[in-house]
Amino acid sequence: MKRPSFLTDPGKSGRVFSPEEEEQKRLFYERMSPRRRRFVDRIGFENWDPFEAPKEPMDMRTDSTQRTVQDLVREFMRTAVGRVHGGEYAGGAMECAVGIVSGQEKYQGVLDFCVWYHDLLQKEKLSK
Repeated sequence: MKRPSFLTDPGKSGRVFSPEEEEQKRLFYERMSPRRRRFVDRIGFENWDPFEAPKEPMDMRTDSTQRTVQDLVREFMRTAVGRVHGGEYAGGAMECAVGIVSGQEKYQGVLDFCVWYHDLLQKEKLSK
């Protein structure tokens, strides 16, 4: 007897399930609410991996110094104590911290530009 393709095809996950996992997967699907089943049907049963490890939450990601985004922003805001800043300032700092920690190229560009601009201002200030 030929096994159904949804049990043998690794799908997008690239994972081939053991017979026990295949049975569990089918049981999970059958016991799901109709709303959750629609989600699985939309991505495709063969692409669905109910055993997939959960993704790391943003607040648990750390940078190269092992600080979380919250740690970085909190420390940054403490250094800006003498200056008055509104909510947009803290929001901008948070957005940049999330972008840098998650490795988004856009924020690396922002960081590089800010460092370059700071150096330019320092150089011109010294030359005047």
